[in-house]
Amino acid sequence: MAAELVEAKNMVMSFRVSDLQMLLGSVGRSKSGLKHELVTRALQLVQFDCSPELFKKIKEIYEARHSISADPGQPPQAHQQPPPTHRPPPEALSLHSSYDRNSVPRTALSTPNIDYPSLYGKYLNGLGRLPLKSMKPEVRLVKLPFYTILDELLKPTELVPQNNEKLQESPCVFALTPRQVELIRTSRELQPGVKSVQVVLRICYTDTSCPQEDQYPPNIAVKVNHSYCSVPGYYPSNKPGVEPKRPCRPINLTHLMYLSSATNRITVIWGNYGKSYSVGLFLVRQMTSAELLQRLKTIGIKHPELCKALVKEKLRLDPESEIATTGVRVSLICPLVKMRLSVPCRAETCAHLQCFDAVFYLQMNEKKPTWMCPVCDKPATYDQLMIDGLLSKILTECEDADEIEYLVDGSWCPIKAEKERSYSPQCPILVVGGSTGGTSDVNGVPPPAPSMNGENGKVPADVVDLTLDSSSSEEDEEEDDDEDDDMGPRQKRPRLYKKDLASAC
Repeated sequence: MAAELVEAKNMVMSFRVSDLQMLLGSVGRSKSGLKHELVTRALQLVQFDCSPELFKKIKEIYEARHSISADPGQPPQAHQQPPPTHRPPPEALSLHSSYDRNSVPRTALSTPNIDYPSLYGKYLNGLGRLPLKSMKPEVRLVKLPFYTILDELLKPTELVPQNNEKLQESPCVFALTPRQVELIRTSRELQPGVKSVQVVLRICYTDTSCPQEDQYPPNIAVKVNHSYCSVPGYYPSNKPGVEPKRPCRPINLTHLMYLSSATNRITVIWGNYGKSYSVGLFLVRQMTSAELLQRLKTIGIKHPELCKALVKEKLRLDPESEIATTGVRVSLICPLVKMRLSVPCRAETCAHLQCFDAVFYLQMNEKKPTWMCPVCDKPATYDQLMIDGLLSKILTECEDADEIEYLVDGSWCPIKAEKERSYSPQCPILVVGGSTGGTSDVNGVPPPAPSMNGENGKVPADVVDLTLDSSSSEEDEEEDDDEDDDMGPRQKRPRLYKKDLASAC
């Protein structure tokens, strides 16, 4: 069956416009459109609805055209081109021997610059490949750190609308090789039901100027062997007036596929609103953040001496600058999680010396890939990350500080956290005597030391108790109260402190 399918495709690819219209009209399909549209429609017909009657009709049209071209007495029709005389490209599979006998050599399409959508004539693992390679540059997808490509099942191919409807369907048929099936079956499970080796679908804009990030078309839906596959949903937005964003990631199709030599049919349903999209199928191995961290520790550590030289370069005196920098402070706390750094890391492209923790950075990008530096908010992709060997060494040597300062010569010194103001023996509280102005301690003893009952360990302000349990002071106060009753309301007494002693309040 596969050989007949390949044979039918090759015959269709050699048809002229009149042949294509005759074939499509015989099965009740539309005959209007440009030649590449007719070819696409005919290839789709052969791929999915190739019956013995259709194959016989293709054979009749092919033999009739070649018999007319080979008869010298038959005048050529006005709309037909003279028979070609060159051989087809080497990658085009030859026809069955019964069709090659007593016939002129076949050729490929007369318009080699047309990019025929191979999505509708998808080959089965290399069989029936389209005869000509397009001269158009190929669409490239960005490299994803958490996915290692093992095989390319379908190169990025443009989704071509078949009509004027807004909702389009683009089918694709392919089969896995025994080796690919074995890779999937023997791979470990990342979580129940999810293998590390997967068949994924990636979609992006049809733009050949640079590698493209994954981008879903509107109304995206993917059907695998008559079952719909789940597509990542939208992130909810907490900001008013801001539309929710959708994470565009590779779509895992493995759990819905036939892990055998049987063919798999994939249908991409998408909204046609003017923008052009391309799809690709890949066999990948999904990595975890722990695996990426181990790889980074293996190949991404920058030697301490190189880091020291970078510090010197940052603090080198600029003769044109009027301000001289004698040092720069670097925090040992990760800006992502506000915890002490364990694996200090930053991007090679970052201009700062401050690091973030590689463990948490990789974990966050595994959940929601952004790859933006949390310090300078600039791109920091996985390939640009490096572990700071100098700061790693400092972290092991400096355990009692949360901040250090790099000096001009590349050395460093810890910066101790400022302690709360210590309260050594309190300054005595003085009481103003009568008219003599003499001073003495209350009861001859200093006030008690402050307690640590305030929030966050802070020492509360001292409260001076003016009603101490002292007989002499009580008597004095009673006398003062009697005098105040006669003279009016009592004025508040000022508190005096010895010279050069600061108040605890």
